Amino acid sequence: MPAPPTEAIGLEVTRTAKVLSRAFDEALGDGGGSLPTWLVLVSLMGKTHDTQRDLAEAVGIEGATLTHHLSRMEAAGLVTRRRDPENRRAQQVELTSIGEETFHSLLQHVSTFDRQLRAGFADKELAQLRGFLDRLRANAAKGD
Repeated sequence: MPAPPTEAIGLEVTRTAKVLSRAFDEALGDGGGSLPTWLVLVSLMGKTHDTQRDLAEAVGIEGATLTHHLSRMEAAGLVTRRRDPENRRAQQVELTSIGEETFHSLLQHVSTFDRQLRAGFADKELAQLRGFLDRLRANAAKGD
């Protein structure tokens, strides 16, 4: 069977995603953060998820893995955890002032990286790209 004339789009997207992911991790690392830390900080800053269970679902991290990340973040003074007085099985997670400062510091690195990615693209092209990515995700989900 002959090789296809062009590379499969899924492979191109996968390669691109890996390059972008590594670069994003590096940008966060330059600010002293990591992707899990950033996802938790963003979610808590939005004040939409305050229980550990909701937070795990929102950031897409398994409960046990999130517990590990939160323990590290708590030791660094970024978050606090306490039992919910109305549901002793639930843990409330809150940002500390250091956590908020860290969010704003990392946000500068994220914004710089985002500007780097947007370089040379017109707003219309970026809107088109978002539409293409949405369609790719929808097409991939059809196979589930």
